[in-house]
Amino acid sequence: MKIRPVILCGGAGTRLWPNAKKHQAKQFIDFGNWTLLGKTLERVKASIFDAPIISTNAKYLRQVKQHLKKHKIRKFKIVLEPAKRNTAPAILSTALIKDIPNEQPLMFLAADHLIEKVGLFNKAIKKNQKKLTQNNIFIFGIKPTMPSSEFGYFLTRNNKVTRFVEKPKEAKAKQIINKRGYWNSGMFYLRKDSIINNFKKYQPNIYRNCNKAITKAKYKSNVYYLNKQAFTKATAKSFDYAILEKTKDINAIKLDIPWSDLGSWKEICKMYGKNKRHYFKKKNVFHRPWGSYVNLFNGKEFLIKELYVKPKGILSLQKHHHRAEHWVVTHGKPKITLNKKYFTMKPDETIFIPLGTIHRIENPYKKPVKIIEAQVGSILKETDIVRYQDVYGRVK
Repeated sequence: MKIRPVILCGGAGTRLWPNAKKHQAKQFIDFGNWTLLGKTLERVKASIFDAPIISTNAKYLRQVKQHLKKHKIRKFKIVLEPAKRNTAPAILSTALIKDIPNEQPLMFLAADHLIEKVGLFNKAIKKNQKKLTQNNIFIFGIKPTMPSSEFGYFLTRNNKVTRFVEKPKEAKAKQIINKRGYWNSGMFYLRKDSIINNFKKYQPNIYRNCNKAITKAKYKSNVYYLNKQAFTKATAKSFDYAILEKTKDINAIKLDIPWSDLGSWKEICKMYGKNKRHYFKKKNVFHRPWGSYVNLFNGKEFLIKELYVKPKGILSLQKHHHRAEHWVVTHGKPKITLNKKYFTMKPDETIFIPLGTIHRIENPYKKPVKIIEAQVGSILKETDIVRYQDVYGRVK
């Protein structure tokens, strides 16, 4: 039996746009002729998978259909949520579709994850298929590349999950990594009957209402329109809290592959830094008295640059009215002014420059400084620079 991939595609991605009233959901952001949902749809074309099921909401239906058409996926089902109820009801509702057999293996994927070495990932899915039972759950752990407070973790004993840790502070994350903890990727693998049995046992309210929502759903052109009255009565809970923290039968599939949920501008900057050859164009290089910068990608309300600050180079003391900035240092040790604070940064360190903050980059050393910068805002032009001091005489 082939594995049925279920793509959870209802997230709003508000972490990237905290102050924007209208913003793009992360899975649909064009990062340079590709999107995270597009990459996910390409992944589920592998021979181990059956036709995908996409769980989303009415707001995103048009974009989901556009992606399916673009990626030439003709066989699919869409389950449409009438209200936000977190991941537990979303996961259960897709599993309750009648044409899914009870012993069907289901692989739950987030629409907004970037996964490399897909061959290794699929191999791990296939290898563990025979271990699925009517009660157990497999979750995917990623070997951490650094202590991060942006991800959840789990600890194991003999590949059984013993403990979950929700987004710890960096010092705590270091301790977890020392105990061989893994990042919790948020991807789940289990059979349909295991989902039903776990929800019946631990979340009868969610089971009862989701079952009603799918039984009374309207079905048209491959889309299930879940019954709103029943679905809104289901308790809003994440799958982690609703099921994973209650059941004891959780197995870990540990992977050592490049993975990111691109959930912060730091992660996005790193992704562009890693792939800058792909985005580099000579015509986008601009020389300045302090060094140069290259525009790597101009997205919708964001711009990615690489700054090169030559030895002894000093940018003007400045602020912006229409944009905030996120910096990731990739080379050298820049001296930073942030309002009345002064400090030095090192490679792989990151900083956020809020809108209206007075700031400056200096390079007092002999080695050049390189910074990947994400500008986020409504106006992303050089005209949005208010200079206070400038060693090159550019203050008017």
